[in-house]
Amino acid sequence: MKSIFKILEFSRILEELALKANTLQAKEQIENLCPVLNENELRRSLRETSQARTMLDLIGTPPIPLMEHVEENLEKAVKGDMLIPGELEDMGSFLTAVKRMNEYLERGKIHQISLSYYNENLIMLHEINEEIGRCIRGGRVDDYATGELKDIRSRLTYLENKMQEKAENLLRTQKAYLSDHFVVKRNGHTCIPVKKEYKSRIQGSVIDKSSSGSTLFIEPLAVAALSEELELCRIEEDCEVRKILYTLTGLIADQEKALRQNLNTIVKLDFAFAKGKLSADMQAVCPFINTEGVIRLKAARHPMLPRDSCVPLDIILGQEEDGIRKRGVVITGPNTGGKTVAMKTVGIFSLMACSGLHVPCEEADISMQNQILCDIGDGQDITDNLSTFSAHISNVVGILQKVTRESLVILDELGSGTDPAEGMGIGIAILEELRKSGCLYMVTTHYPEVKTYAGKHPEIQSASMAFDRQNLKPLYRLELGKSGDSCALYIAKRLGLPDYMLETAAREAYGANSREMLRLIGVNPSGKNQFTRIAAPVLEKKPQKPRRTDMVCLLKRGDSVTVMPEETIGIVVKAADNQGNVLVQVKKEKLLVNHKRLKLKVEAEELYPEDYDFSILFDTVENRKARHKMGKKHQENVAINVWE
Repeated sequence: MKSIFKILEFSRILEELALKANTLQAKEQIENLCPVLNENELRRSLRETSQARTMLDLIGTPPIPLMEHVEENLEKAVKGDMLIPGELEDMGSFLTAVKRMNEYLERGKIHQISLSYYNENLIMLHEINEEIGRCIRGGRVDDYATGELKDIRSRLTYLENKMQEKAENLLRTQKAYLSDHFVVKRNGHTCIPVKKEYKSRIQGSVIDKSSSGSTLFIEPLAVAALSEELELCRIEEDCEVRKILYTLTGLIADQEKALRQNLNTIVKLDFAFAKGKLSADMQAVCPFINTEGVIRLKAARHPMLPRDSCVPLDIILGQEEDGIRKRGVVITGPNTGGKTVAMKTVGIFSLMACSGLHVPCEEADISMQNQILCDIGDGQDITDNLSTFSAHISNVVGILQKVTRESLVILDELGSGTDPAEGMGIGIAILEELRKSGCLYMVTTHYPEVKTYAGKHPEIQSASMAFDRQNLKPLYRLELGKSGDSCALYIAKRLGLPDYMLETAAREAYGANSREMLRLIGVNPSGKNQFTRIAAPVLEKKPQKPRRTDMVCLLKRGDSVTVMPEETIGIVVKAADNQGNVLVQVKKEKLLVNHKRLKLKVEAEELYPEDYDFSILFDTVENRKARHKMGKKHQENVAINVWE
């Protein structure tokens, strides 16, 4: 069922609906919302939606609380755990919200709206709410919660002030021994900052010291005496606070049944008003419900399409004419004409109506369905190794196994995805099986044979999506009783296919009648228009090196080579001669080696800079000196042994 919800986009409707709810409990109900099979229950749910919509229109939005922790706090109280002030405030806020909700519903009674009488299920716990409000304020137990707590806190204030006063007196009288001139709190003690060297001058206990150790924080003896009394007073305060909190928690626990009833009622109202809010947002209407297998929609708008640009759909399915119930519709027409949207609109309207929701249209009469079965989209799944056709057939087989007279079946592109002749035959066989099952069904097809089959059976209606041939635009309007063309050439022309390609397509599709078709779509058979070419990015390929058919014969000076079979490493001094012998330097010795014994290891370009002086590697010291001298002027009796 969840997959059908996703295909027909009912999941998105539920997401929108959940956003309208305030409480987590109502959101959970919405997440599990699905078509109802009990007629009385469905009619009650639709009435509830209609009444919520009416109250929203007449009175406004209800004051439904969030109730995030109310149930959790109630369970804690029932177990005997103590609720802290913040949790009690949450319970008080909930009770206040219940009171406001009751007042809102009372206003609905003036208009005689049945949903308003839910207020009779709300139990007003004024005494508990007032007690919580009196005892808890600002996240703490109020001083005036009890006379005992007021006295204890007054004593605490007195002692704290007295301790501060004594510490400040010492600050004034012992300035010479102090590192600062203010009273500080350290580990819950009232202290004064004393220089380390004057520790003995101040009577008291060292509580802490500064990070440098030069200052000691001392609690004076006079202050310490009061500190002990203060601690005892704080223990009394804690005991009294706990007593008050346990008392309030007990009041909550005692009213468990009433509070749970209030919780359930608020959740029901939240769910109902969420449906009403969705109806208002979609400008939807309450559908009539029947069990005769009839679907009538007038000016239906798919809820996920923009209202101002969506072409309304009118359709009748399952209506009886001349004693024959027309349970099937075969829709034909152009690919971009809206066939799939039309079927999805019928599908999602059925899901919404049978789930107790209003539908966005002018009028709707929708039959209850025991199941909605559909095959829309290519369904291809690489993980299951299914082709488009295999996926379609697999889905259809499952549909035919489950279908009954009370089902609605939606099949898109019947028999597509395979050989046209065989696909056509399979499409007709599927359509025949659906016809025999007695269910309501809608299919789309491009096969003319399927259109012909539909025309032979009075219980099947033909329908087409209107197409403006003059302006080459689909009108997205379903026309019952008509059989349409795919208009592929019209659409291809509108989308920019050149005339010469359209001429080829028409010739192959229509043969001798191609010229008439070309005339209808406004194509000049001798037209020479071409595609408007769009500049494309250019690949930047890596410059390719000349292919070396014989790598060793092309060895050059500076290449690193391996001399076989010794597998010693050498460097080429001079390229191969006419006999294929290469001069190689191996361990400072220059050898003539046949190229067949050499294996290229690393090219010179990767080893040395472009202008590298190889004489550094290959010349003797004498040669290099001779070159240096000859570079200055001609030298008699100086010879240079040149290797290349």
